[in-house]
Amino acid sequence: MSYNTMYFMLMWVRTALPLPLVFLLMIHGVSSAYMSVSYSPSHICALKDSTVIMRCSYTYPTGHQIKKVYWTKTKDKEDTEEFPNLSNDTEYSQRLQYLGDKQQNCTVRLSHVTLKDSHKYYFRFFTDKDKWVGVPGVTLTVTDEFDLQVESPERVTEGDSVRLTCKSSCTLTDRATFIWSRNSQPLTERRDRNNELLLQSVRREDAGRYSCAVHGHHHISPDVHLNVMYPPKSVSVSISPSGVIVEGDSVTLNCSSDSNPPALNFSWFKGGTFVGSGRIYSISKISSDDSGEYKCRSINEHGEKYSDAVTLNIMFHRGLGWHVWLGITVACVGLFIIIIIIITLYTIQKKRINCRSAAHDYENDDPRAGTYTALELKSRSPDLYDTLTTVHPRPAVLQSGSSEYENLHSKTPR
Repeated sequence: MSYNTMYFMLMWVRTALPLPLVFLLMIHGVSSAYMSVSYSPSHICALKDSTVIMRCSYTYPTGHQIKKVYWTKTKDKEDTEEFPNLSNDTEYSQRLQYLGDKQQNCTVRLSHVTLKDSHKYYFRFFTDKDKWVGVPGVTLTVTDEFDLQVESPERVTEGDSVRLTCKSSCTLTDRATFIWSRNSQPLTERRDRNNELLLQSVRREDAGRYSCAVHGHHHISPDVHLNVMYPPKSVSVSISPSGVIVEGDSVTLNCSSDSNPPALNFSWFKGGTFVGSGRIYSISKISSDDSGEYKCRSINEHGEKYSDAVTLNIMFHRGLGWHVWLGITVACVGLFIIIIIIITLYTIQKKRINCRSAAHDYENDDPRAGTYTALELKSRSPDLYDTLTTVHPRPAVLQSGSSEYENLHSKTPR
């Protein structure tokens, strides 16, 4: 036997435990291996009026036969029995339902829990040879006050799948119904029986403030902002001034885009040639050489995008050439001639109208053209003239010594 072997044997003898204690530990280990109860979870926090499911499983020695099983709780001061059967308790009998069997499953359901139900609960079973109480049991805490909190990734990228979790200071039961809201608006009345909200292929429209609540309770979690990152979109170019651009003017091109995070890298191209960088591209004293199509490129850490091309048309600002003056002169002379022709035609036409009017008046004034109509002068000389009939035009003046004149006056009554 080697020296090392002898040394280790002596050390074991010196540190060995007393034989009775070793024997007791071995018996306890054997007993625990044959009789055991396990709970999952071992601590439950439930909301008042909710339903609690306490899951457990048990084992017992082979060859034993299960005779009786029930759930019990820590002894109250008024309890006379050390481990009372809750199925026989009036406070539990209508709310407690055993879901297990007499083989391995010992799950139980307790509905409409109250604040008084906060206890430590145990499963107990009896075999034809032994009995066992499963320790350490399940600790149940019933509360009507709890805190909710949404757990969310700080940053997500458009197209990713995102999972938001509503966590409570009290471990809620499986039957708790969660309500999710975005920007204080319910997500189409979405209600999940678990505490997770899954957003598949997240979009930029999904960004916002998220909160959760438990159906039937007034508790609402604080808002958590979901930040959705995406490459540049809607890239556009604006021109200032927006009107006619004359040679010699100063022109500014502004590139804008929608992206998260905001784009910091902007490049400008005239046709396919790079001409500058930055969000703003300025041209002072623009000339005809600057005419053409311009576009900008916006870049952030998630991608890039080009804008549609915009065209700069430059108007000349030089003095008018001789051909322009010739055109203006010809136009003015032509306009003058047209005005002279119109005035001449108007004058001729007016003269013709005046001549026709004079001829008509002359015909009406001809002494041979008509007769005089008799006038009735009864009011002046009723005895002299009864009527004055139609008289022909007066003949030529007679000599005072003529006989006709004398006869005419001799016949006139005095």
